[in-house]
Amino acid sequence: MKSSDTFKVVLPLALAGESEKYPQKFQELGAEFIARRCESDDDFIALARDADAIITVGSIRPVPRKIIESLEQCRLISNTQIGYDSIDTAAAAERGILVTNVPDYCVGEVSDHAMALILACTRKVVHLDRAVKKGQWGLSASGVEIQQRLWPTMTKLEGQTLGLFGFGRVARALVPKAGGFGMRIIAHDPYVAPEVARQVGVEMVDWKRLLSESDFISIHAALTAETRRIFSHEAFKEMKSTACLINTARGGFVDEAALLQALKEGDIAMAVLDVMDPEPPDPNNPLFTLDNFISTAHSAFYSPASEAERWHRPVLEVARVMRSEWPKAMVNPEAKDKYIARWGQMKEPN
Repeated sequence: MKSSDTFKVVLPLALAGESEKYPQKFQELGAEFIARRCESDDDFIALARDADAIITVGSIRPVPRKIIESLEQCRLISNTQIGYDSIDTAAAAERGILVTNVPDYCVGEVSDHAMALILACTRKVVHLDRAVKKGQWGLSASGVEIQQRLWPTMTKLEGQTLGLFGFGRVARALVPKAGGFGMRIIAHDPYVAPEVARQVGVEMVDWKRLLSESDFISIHAALTAETRRIFSHEAFKEMKSTACLINTARGGFVDEAALLQALKEGDIAMAVLDVMDPEPPDPNNPLFTLDNFISTAHSAFYSPASEAERWHRPVLEVARVMRSEWPKAMVNPEAKDKYIARWGQMKEPN
C-alpha cells in the first residue's frame, strides 16, 4: 500500500530494459513507481488497485473491465502503443479514468517497413535468400528452382496498384514512398474525405474496388468490432490471385484460418504479416509451413528513436495529470466529466 499523499505509478510487466527507464524520471516528479510482471488479471489487480496511474503495453498486458472496476483511485491508463483496443476505454470512462496512447510515433518506421515488405513480395527477396542458402544460384545449373519457380513471379512495381486499407498517418507516409516506385495508389477509409486523398494523388474507393483492383493491400486502419477479421474467406475470394496482403497494423484484421486456406488454394499469391493474433503466435501455426507466407515478428515499429519516444510519452502524460492538466493523447474524452467530479477541474496542456 502507498501513503495517501504519494502519486503511485505502476507498470504491470517487467520487460528487459524497459522498466529500468522509469524510476529516476518518476522520482524527479515526486511519484512512486513499481514495475512487476503480472501473469494474470488477479496479479494485475493486486499491483494496481491503489495506483494513480498505469503504464502498459496493451497488446501484452490488456486492461479489461474486470481490472478497471477493481481500481480504487486510478486517474490515468497510458498505453505505450498506437492501438488501444486491448484497453476497455468505455469501462474506464464510466469510472472517470483517462486513457491515452502514443498516436504519432514510429510513423516513418512502419511505413518504411511496409514498403520493404512490398518489395520483398514483388522481388522475392526472402525466397531468393532461402534458395541461395540451399546451394542454388540463378544463372547456373544449380539454379533451376530460381529460374523456373521464382523468376517468373518477379515483377516491377511501376504501374502496379497499391491499395491502402485505412488512410491515417502511416498510410499517408507510405504514399510518397510507393509513389516513388511509380505505383498507382488507391485507398479505402470511410472516415476520410475523398478530397484529402486526392490532394496527395490517391483515389478513394469502396471496399469491393480495394479488394478487386489492388495488386498489394497494405493494412493501416484502426482495429474495431467492425474491422476485426475483415480480411475473411469472402474478402480473399474478391482479391486478385496474384495479390499480396501486407499487415503492419494489428493482427486482428486477418482471419488466419481463412488466410491459410486462401494461400493454399491460390486465392491470393502471398501474405506478409508483421503482426498476428494472438501474439506471440503458436510456433506450430500452419501458416509457418507455407512458402508464400512471411512474418517479421512485430518489428515494424522499432528503431532506437521510436522506442525512446514510445517510453518517454507516458511519463509526460503522467506529469500532466499530476499538474492537473489534461493529457494530450486522450482517446476517451467522454471520461472528462466524471474525472472532474472526482478529482476537480483540469487545465489544458501546455
